[in-house]
Amino acid sequence: MGAEHKTHSAEEGQEMEKAGVEHKMHDKGMGPQPSEPHKTHRGRHEGHVTEDFKRRFIICLIVTIPILALSAFIQDLFHFKLEFSGSIYALFLLSTFVYFYGGYPFLKGFFNEIRDKNIGMMTLIATAISAAYFYSSAVTFGLKGEVFFWELATLIDIMLLGHWIEMRSVLGASRALEELVRIMPSEAHLIKDGQTMDVKVDTLKPGDRVLVKPGEKIPVDGAVIEGETSVNESMLTGESKPVTKRAHDNVIGGSINGEGSISVEVQKIGSETYLSQIIELVRQAQESKSKTQDLADNAARWLTIISLSVGAITLAAWLYFGRDSAFAVERAVTVMVIACPHALGLAVPLVVAVSTSLAAKSGLLIRNRSAFEKAKDIQAVVFDKTGTLTEGQSGVTDVVALAGLSQTEVLRMIASLEANSEHHIAAGVLRASKEKGLDLSPVHEFRAIPGKGVSGQVEGNSWMVVGPGYLRENNIDIKDDQLNKLAEEGKTVVFLLRENRPVGAVALADIVRKESREAIDKLKSMNIKCMMLTGDNRFVAKSVADDLGLDDFFAEVLPHEKAQTIKNVQKEYVVAMVGDGVNDAPALVQADVGIAIGAGTDVAVESADIVLVRNDPRDVAGIVSLSKKTYDKMFQNLLWATGYNALAIPLAAGILYGYGILLSPAIGAILMSASTVIVAINARLLKM
Repeated sequence: MGAEHKTHSAEEGQEMEKAGVEHKMHDKGMGPQPSEPHKTHRGRHEGHVTEDFKRRFIICLIVTIPILALSAFIQDLFHFKLEFSGSIYALFLLSTFVYFYGGYPFLKGFFNEIRDKNIGMMTLIATAISAAYFYSSAVTFGLKGEVFFWELATLIDIMLLGHWIEMRSVLGASRALEELVRIMPSEAHLIKDGQTMDVKVDTLKPGDRVLVKPGEKIPVDGAVIEGETSVNESMLTGESKPVTKRAHDNVIGGSINGEGSISVEVQKIGSETYLSQIIELVRQAQESKSKTQDLADNAARWLTIISLSVGAITLAAWLYFGRDSAFAVERAVTVMVIACPHALGLAVPLVVAVSTSLAAKSGLLIRNRSAFEKAKDIQAVVFDKTGTLTEGQSGVTDVVALAGLSQTEVLRMIASLEANSEHHIAAGVLRASKEKGLDLSPVHEFRAIPGKGVSGQVEGNSWMVVGPGYLRENNIDIKDDQLNKLAEEGKTVVFLLRENRPVGAVALADIVRKESREAIDKLKSMNIKCMMLTGDNRFVAKSVADDLGLDDFFAEVLPHEKAQTIKNVQKEYVVAMVGDGVNDAPALVQADVGIAIGAGTDVAVESADIVLVRNDPRDVAGIVSLSKKTYDKMFQNLLWATGYNALAIPLAAGILYGYGILLSPAIGAILMSASTVIVAINARLLKM
């Protein structure tokens, strides 16, 4: 596919996404109304372009069957005869349909390339099919020579097939903006005159108050007026731990409320909201992302220049040497037809189809082919932390025993108390106790203390599980070097109190995936730098980076800063970004290759060029390896396709005519078919 045509189509596809999403944003009160409403219609039209190629290919393939049957060369080749009164005109009419219907995308692309002064594959195809059609039409109505109708039809068929295969893999236009919009709830519980009513989010105004119940998404950016809870902001900010929210604390629309009910005063609406700003960053990054020309485009550009030049020289030379115009025109047309080989049109798409299939079987979903091709050049991989290198959930990393209790008893007692809690700390402790097979004790008079911990009676004693804040408020001081070290590492430490005296503690942190270490080792063995980018605090980030042996890390980076951080790394390296959250979306789009963990949010997946379906960071190394092998096959196919031309064009022009060697259109077509078969077989060998 020509570079200009691809770029044009991709941009129009993105324009469709942008226009459609902006319209949805406006409906939800999240952004400006599209300034050019007609873009939505045009975008929808372009969204069907892949199906259009498929439809044209199938219809033209059906019409090509009678064209082949009526062609003299095919009849001679297979030893049959099919002639009737007016058969040549039937052949002309069928070929005319294929030329105008099947050739339309290429003729349109030709005019676009000429307009933009950037000739490529479309010019090459349009020139070849037009030369074949108009010359053959002239022969049909009296000019001396041979018709090229069957070559014309098969050339259009294979070019339509190649473009359909390629566009199916290229036009996976990102739906990240739509997915981002869906994160925001459409309704909110408005508190008015002491009553609560459900209203559309886009009707809210700054100063309104809304109720957010446990487990619901917070509908607006605002400040807590009443209540206390913990809020999961990990998908928006990268903070791995739920954040405690009390009166006067700010909350972000789209984050998930925890165990408590809160009243929130609306502060920001529309394009001012945090999520809307992320949407804008993704849109800007999508528009500014560079589009690379592949090898086929460059080959097509030079081949167009060569074929036009050689065709013109051939015509002029034979006329100069006294041959009649029919012979000279036939030689020039033969050059033009042979110069546009089927093999070149399929060289890249066939390899793409095979490599995409291989990738899918290996758990790699390729959404952007250009980025996948660029993966072979990756010099640095920047990983998100939460949910990518880590499991994205708190787990017990350390148990500290004080006052004579064993570590097992400390963990068992804390798990017993937390068994009735819905807090994320409780989930981590209970997982650890279950893994160790501990039997929990029944708890009486259980009580949750918002923002502080839990308490209850166990085996006749009063027990509490509390955070550092409770210790400070009650002047309980613990002198323990291990606990101090755990706090410095950024881990969450909770304390076990018996009769209000500390007897133990557990530390929790986001657990590093077992696969992450192997992934980092594999990439380093390929001389690829490994880095980490996270919104989490510096102590936690350093602990993970040291554990995995990363080359560098960036901590406490907000979502709107992540894309800029990737830009900075791109000044030195070709960069891949691996992430799973909403907060990673701008960085995924900004990176040379965006890779999403398949278990992550739809937004991250839609923003990425490649998706790791198996949720395994080790597959990043597999992407690099497959990209290199795919590139090698593309290069081999293009070398063969263009090498065929280097031999066939001079022979078609008649350079060895003085020695009795002249490449006829029929022989040229056979060579063309052989070239196509070889390219197809070589592409299949990628599976080996």
